[in-house]
Amino acid sequence: MLKTRLISITIAILLIPIGLASRQYGNEWIKLYLGDVLWAAMIYWGFKFLFAHEPKRTAFYALTFCFLIEFSQLYHAPWIDAIRHTRLGGLVLGFGFLWSDLVCYLVGVFGSYWGGKMGV
Repeated sequence: MLKTRLISITIAILLIPIGLASRQYGNEWIKLYLGDVLWAAMIYWGFKFLFAHEPKRTAFYALTFCFLIEFSQLYHAPWIDAIRHTRLGGLVLGFGFLWSDLVCYLVGVFGSYWGGKMGV
């Protein structure tokens, strides 16, 4: 179990700079979609590290978390918008709801799920 946790946190940490770079470099498609896919993958591996659940349960929790964050973007109050306008708050909470983000989260979580089933 320790080996799985170490691999999980390593993958999650490695995905952070790759995801941030995807927002800065590349074509428009990469900027719009790849960052969301990598964010969801990072959430999956972070949950796998923190909770060490079976892969299906980890995927369920990660996808639920990602979807809740996305749907929270429909809510706008001064206090949460102030958080969103910080660098970290914007990265975690996002700014505006997009249906395409939900598809990206599905790809990121299930890609991680299948990748994990094959090797971690």
